[in-house]
Amino acid sequence: MTALAALAQATRLDAFRVLVAHEPLGLAAGDVATALAVPQNTMSSHLAILTRAGLARAQRQGRSIIYRAELDHLRRLMLFLVEDCCGASPELCQPLLQALAPCCPTPKVKS
Repeated sequence: MTALAALAQATRLDAFRVLVAHEPLGLAAGDVATALAVPQNTMSSHLAILTRAGLARAQRQGRSIIYRAELDHLRRLMLFLVEDCCGASPELCQPLLQALAPCCPTPKVKS
């Protein structure tokens, strides 16, 4: 899976984290480079790899290219990992799901 390979490199993982933190507006490539103290040409290569892996998308706005995290792709990747690793034993995933719950609480429905 290209997404896992893309995130296996430390700078790309950091760049992806920055993009997620700036959702939904996104961030210019130069601003990502500045945030991570990485040369702009190097960051452009990393962002291109994230884009090819489906983890980011680019949109030109004037002279800038704005990058946004593809959160739907991240969701599919996470689901793949959980479903694939747990296989036919859903009880194996219960501790993982409980650990993720504080990060991403579901809204309470008023009755």
